[in-house]
Amino acid sequence: MNNMKISSRVWVEVDGKALLSNFRNIHKSVSPCSVIVVMKANAYGLGVRDFANVLKEENFPVLAVAELREAMELLDFGHEVMILGSVLPEEIACAVEHDIVLPLSNLEMAKRINAEGKRCKKVVKCHFVVDSGMGRLGFLLDNAFENAVEISKMKNIKLDGIYSHFPIAYKPGSEFTNSQIKKVCKLIADLATAGIHFKWRHIANSDGINNFPESYMAPFNAVRTGIGLHGTYDLEGNKRVDLKPIATLKTRLTEIRELPAGTSIGYGQTYVLPRKTLVGVISAGYADGLPLALSNRGSVIVNGCLCPILGRVSMDYTTISLEQVANPQLGDEVICIGEAGGYKIALEDWACLKNTHPYDIICSFGGRVERFFYND
Repeated sequence: MNNMKISSRVWVEVDGKALLSNFRNIHKSVSPCSVIVVMKANAYGLGVRDFANVLKEENFPVLAVAELREAMELLDFGHEVMILGSVLPEEIACAVEHDIVLPLSNLEMAKRINAEGKRCKKVVKCHFVVDSGMGRLGFLLDNAFENAVEISKMKNIKLDGIYSHFPIAYKPGSEFTNSQIKKVCKLIADLATAGIHFKWRHIANSDGINNFPESYMAPFNAVRTGIGLHGTYDLEGNKRVDLKPIATLKTRLTEIRELPAGTSIGYGQTYVLPRKTLVGVISAGYADGLPLALSNRGSVIVNGCLCPILGRVSMDYTTISLEQVANPQLGDEVICIGEAGGYKIALEDWACLKNTHPYDIICSFGGRVERFFYND
């Protein structure tokens, strides 16, 4: 068997130094609040273990993920691991066994977790989830108080935290978001009067950090951030915290041809060369995360030159103009997201073209895209 390693033709370089800087800048901007590091979906597709290694020595209370499998992967990092949102009944036993911090989003879940804690002779740390307007998970504000009181009587559950989530914190000044903050603050105060106190109280996500200072003021003492660590912002809203992009998406030039005027390019023949043109083909397509919306609109950078995309992006390849590139060579490095030669292509640029948000773009990098972390 041939054990020779074959490198991918598409890769992401992740700047660990920028990641660390982003964490510290966010931490400083919300001080004295703590920062809950959100690493769900494989750290938004960039590689959760490398991501966690960069931040391992930093001061944060918990690593947050979306599901049990993700939590299990991080148990050896020396930080508490928390599942955001919900757990399935069949996941509770394993989660309790491994001391994973669990969400409480309904009373039946709390009863199951309490029963498992009793069986294992453990007190299970949990965060009480409040649906203050997201409409997805958690106790509705109308019945959150009485449910929290009932859960507080369960001997094998420790109400270690309480949190809610914003649906439109990317809109500065949103009355809806401000009303969420006020209502959750009142709930926390009412529960405190009833003798129920939470070590961690959080409502701010990355957008909240940038747009709603009230979301990281008392009674809140923690924030959650995921996309902020990646150095990107929502297309709306403020950019209050100084963040640096951490990911550069690259590929290679795999074909160079001079084609005559009148040649059609790609599926659907959506582009026809107006003149004899030097064109190139790069080894990346929508299977690697390049949005179809880049077709005939986006660009890449080759040898410091901005090269327009010609025709429709296909699954594995994309055709570009090389008219501005002096002496291009097969194998030349191509920057799809990143900067060089005074040009910059950002995640936000792709999100704008696709009419989506940066989360969608960064989570779309395909499985054959290699991830490399570096710290210099």
